[in-house]
Amino acid sequence: MAYVPHTPYLGLPPIASTIAPTASTLSLGRGSPGPWLGDIITAQDPVYGVGEFIYLLGVAGTIVGSLVTFDGANAGTPTWQTALAPSTANLNAPLAVAMSANVAGQYGWYQLFGSAVVATNGTLAAGPGPVYLAGSGQVTSTQANGKQVVNARNETATGTPAAGLAVVKINYPYAQGQIV
Repeated sequence: MAYVPHTPYLGLPPIASTIAPTASTLSLGRGSPGPWLGDIITAQDPVYGVGEFIYLLGVAGTIVGSLVTFDGANAGTPTWQTALAPSTANLNAPLAVAMSANVAGQYGWYQLFGSAVVATNGTLAAGPGPVYLAGSGQVTSTQANGKQVVNARNETATGTPAAGLAVVKINYPYAQGQIV
């Protein structure tokens, strides 16, 4: 994936990069070099088209395509901290897709909108169809009450574009929160 930002912003790190913080940028709440945590930009890839991306703090175990939550807060202040999306019913949390192996203590881009390459548990069927949480930052097409990823549908089966990955159309995805 070779996303090129549309958003006019100086000093943007590439979409597929991982940024280690420096002492000077930590005091400003940003990665180095880079945008502010929580910034959202638009970028375009020649294959996957236009997407929207948010700049967040990584978590251990993240791989390219990991589905993450990012609703952490400390005393009511957003932390922009990600966590691998668990296979939890009625999670009620915003979701995004990691664009790099952005592990703990590092910063990077996460996709919110567009055709996203997402990690699967090996059981995502060809689409279009609903997508469900499978745990460890993965998705599946196996129906599970309370685990649907709202505003997401699969476009390809597991294995396209690569092993363990699939293309999922997302529009600011959210883990289902309604008890059914």
